[in-house]
Amino acid sequence: MNDWVLEKQAYRFRADHGLNTHEPIRLKSLLQKLNVITVFQELNGEFSGMAVKVTSQDATDRFMLVNSNQSLGKQHFTICHELFHLYIQPDFSSQVCKTGLFDNKADINEYYADVFASFLLLPTDGLLNNIPECELAEKKLTLKTILFIEHQYSCSRRALLYRLKKMKLIGSEEYDQFSMNIKKGALQNGYQCALYENGNQNIVLGNYGSIAKDLFDSDRISQSHYYTLLSDLGIDLTQIESAVNDDE
Repeated sequence: MNDWVLEKQAYRFRADHGLNTHEPIRLKSLLQKLNVITVFQELNGEFSGMAVKVTSQDATDRFMLVNSNQSLGKQHFTICHELFHLYIQPDFSSQVCKTGLFDNKADINEYYADVFASFLLLPTDGLLNNIPECELAEKKLTLKTILFIEHQYSCSRRALLYRLKKMKLIGSEEYDQFSMNIKKGALQNGYQCALYENGNQNIVLGNYGSIAKDLFDSDRISQSHYYTLLSDLGIDLTQIESAVNDDE
């Protein structure tokens, strides 16, 4: 599979879910729409996330774990990476991932997922539309343009620079230059630094809680197991009891 195929797959994925070829993706809204159960949790080490796909006769369930210890921009790239596993990769079941390595000499599907994520998160049309013509003509991009694109698409600096280098809009020297003093450059140009910092701790998207309640109501799990699952969502169990008392 080459980059042309992966870009076409990314564009088709956009089209299939009502997205055009240049707009930024509201990833949390997309995950809710797709009903991908997504848990943002602090993970140790360099692991970026995990994807799990379970197919039965009745349905296909998809689960995603995202490392909230990494920057928001990196998390967004990880989500797009995991979407490749869950929706594009044939015969997929599960994978623990270190995203953004773009290493085609190790796990080839991890490389495909990285490249797919770069096209999905940062579509070519969107990049070109946001680069001034004078910078395109001279292939000399400014930090002002880098920052504008980065924050419009809520991506990591590394993901953006990878795409620009692959498009031959920057070289190795510019790649190294724009990789330095990222927060300082953002602040000097009036941008907040949230994109470069971690976040989303313990956020859960999808119907995880509803599934847990259905399992409890059908006596497939015990009350203690049900409460453990609710605790995993960050729900204070004492609030449930007080809510019951309030109803009375």
